Amino acid sequence: MRLLVDDAEVFIGQGSGHGEGKAILFVHGAGMDHTVWTLPARYFARHGYRVIAPDLPAHGRSAGTALTLIDAMAAWGWRLLDGLGVVDAVLFGHSMGSLVVSTMANQNPDRVLALGLLGASQPMRVSDPLLRAAGDHHPAAFDMANAWSHSARGRLGGNPVPGIWLLTSGRRLLDRNEPGVYAADLNACNVYEPPLADLTFTAPVLVLAGESDQMTSLKAGLAVASRYADCVVERLPGSGHSMLGEAPNEVLDAMVGLVKRVGTVTA
Repeated sequence: MRLLVDDAEVFIGQGSGHGEGKAILFVHGAGMDHTVWTLPARYFARHGYRVIAPDLPAHGRSAGTALTLIDAMAAWGWRLLDGLGVVDAVLFGHSMGSLVVSTMANQNPDRVLALGLLGASQPMRVSDPLLRAAGDHHPAAFDMANAWSHSARGRLGGNPVPGIWLLTSGRRLLDRNEPGVYAADLNACNVYEPPLADLTFTAPVLVLAGESDQMTSLKAGLAVASRYADCVVERLPGSGHSMLGEAPNEVLDAMVGLVKRVGTVTA
């Protein structure tokens, strides 16, 4: 599906379905695109939900210019939902996407049915070597980020999903970025300053944290969880930052659990 937002064409993955139930927005991380959500997007689409998995501006199949601030990405997310006629939604975000959807929740809490934060940290500082390499659009940036995003087990090449090599899949997604896009994402994460904890946000929250995450640590995820009054934490033993690839079934089960709290997921 394609939609114009800010006069630029946006590609929106729908999980190979056209459900008319509750809307679920999926926001990808830095340098990624909608394909990281393939398994949960297809699952929820098959169960009648309205799946909205966009490529952010200048990512994947979307046109436009990469946004440089998390607040701007969040405001863009609301313009996207407005353009689709969506009043309220469940929001899921991974890594940079977790900053985007949590900011969306801060901007319009009454429109958020539930909030899922995967690989979350607030703030989300980025190392100087990675920032410099990304600024130069040097392949070392992609190599560093890809290696750090996977656990030791993930770097060996195993994958619970047959036919896909985790490490190469992540590297190829990063390779697709045009110069400046990945650097813009990383800088947006690095300069992001979280607001004061808002324990008045009453919608249910899920924090998914990989116990072997080198990018956003388990400790950081637990700290994010403490910001919310109604929050469930799911720890993923052995999983790194790329939890959607390393622990797909555990991640999906946790996501389904959150969505069940705001509406039935059919068998």
